[in-house]
Amino acid sequence: MGTVLKVHVTAANISDREGGAALLLSLAGAFPRLVHGWVDAAYRGPFLGWVQAQTGITLEVVERRDGGGKRRWLPADADPPVVPRFAVVPRRWVVERTFGWLGRFRRLSKDYEYLPVTSESFIYLAMSRILLRRLTA
Repeated sequence: MGTVLKVHVTAANISDREGGAALLLSLAGAFPRLVHGWVDAAYRGPFLGWVQAQTGITLEVVERRDGGGKRRWLPADADPPVVPRFAVVPRRWVVERTFGWLGRFRRLSKDYEYLPVTSESFIYLAMSRILLRRLTA
């Protein structure tokens, strides 16, 4: 039997880095072929080195073309960078697309659940339904 990926749903007061660290430590050794991943700009800094040292997984930060912010301070003599109005960010669409799929399910469209384990269960149900529909189509 293959290894089952465990979904980690955490409370709202857990930061992205803390949740990511807990998830990656729980995956350590379970997926030996997992050597590279993509993360949001929230994971910049020492977190990337920590993940490499602890798990051997190399994480690549996917950044927006405008540097992550609409407004930023520039020196008086500097010209603002030319940024396109809309640009697809590589690899980020995968996560956004998945959230869009999950949002189509009524119980996952908003955070109705009191316990994180209940949200986790509904994510499993929704993704199972998505996969079964694709297998039977």
